[in-house]
Amino acid sequence: MMNKLAKVGVLGASGYTGAECVRLLARHAHVQIELLTAERRAGQDLREVFAQFSPLALPKLVAIESVDWAAAGLDLVFCALPHATTQKVVGELLAKAPRTKVVDLSADFRLADPAAYARWYGQAHQAPELQGEAVYGLVELHRADIVKARLVANPGCYTTSAQLALVPLIAAKAIALDDIVIDAKSGATGAGRAVREAMLFAEVAEGMRAYGVGHHRHMAELDQEFSRAAGREVIVSFTPHLVPMNRGILSTIYVRGARDLAAGDLHALLAKAYAGETFVHVLPFGEMPQTQHVRGSNMTFLGVVADRARGRAIIGSALDNLVKGASGQAVQNMNVMLGFPEATALEQIALVP
Repeated sequence: MMNKLAKVGVLGASGYTGAECVRLLARHAHVQIELLTAERRAGQDLREVFAQFSPLALPKLVAIESVDWAAAGLDLVFCALPHATTQKVVGELLAKAPRTKVVDLSADFRLADPAAYARWYGQAHQAPELQGEAVYGLVELHRADIVKARLVANPGCYTTSAQLALVPLIAAKAIALDDIVIDAKSGATGAGRAVREAMLFAEVAEGMRAYGVGHHRHMAELDQEFSRAAGREVIVSFTPHLVPMNRGILSTIYVRGARDLAAGDLHALLAKAYAGETFVHVLPFGEMPQTQHVRGSNMTFLGVVADRARGRAIIGSALDNLVKGASGQAVQNMNVMLGFPEATALEQIALVP
């Protein structure tokens, strides 16, 4: 793909993650945006939805039903559609254009087990044959599989934050598997752009609340990936919170070292695991990350601090939920799938202040 521009499309370009894909792709040296869809905004220019795109020459928004997938000739599609609607669209797309690759930003293909999907999402999966084909798209952990994939399931924002902090430690048998607590906080864009009373400014501002307590759907994703890393079932305690900011996730994670490993040992393991990675940075021991230090970037900052309780450690993980937690990670997946340098269009330093 390096000798020609890849033709890409963004489905659901009028949502936050779709628009973030466009923002990143617009300055990508190796792609051309050929298709943008938005059901309610079909026929409009994207600048009428998001004014920041006014200077760019972009295709008009169209309805998905009007797209001829075989004739479109797309190399890759980003699917930024709501959960449970993506299965049908992706199934039809790949049936009519089997050479087109897909990065799905919804949760529809993240769970490998159809029974687990039905249990957590309340309905049977509509494309189980594709569910089995999908590759889980956390690049730092599954790069070799993503290179060969036709369909990549982009991980959730909370789960990306937690997995980058914990999977290397779980795989190394460095922490107690039945003693993990994840306290995570997200900005309001994590809930999407749909109009909901609970997301009104007056409902969100000047407060913080836990939600999905004991039953958040990302738990299924965490169970799957942590159990895969451990080679046995792992169930962690996970509680998400909504905080009054636009972007960002901060996960504060409490673990106990195994085999007499101390917090410093866990820090050394993470530093070694990510020594060659572009988008994961391990802070010096004793420092904790902050969301504003990764805002607008594809970075994840990790920190490890010794707890005062003997044998315990506190791990911090911060990322931008719209970039590394969604669209930036999707572009990173595309770069790997199409053979582009992995960091292309993702080199932004965080926006501070």
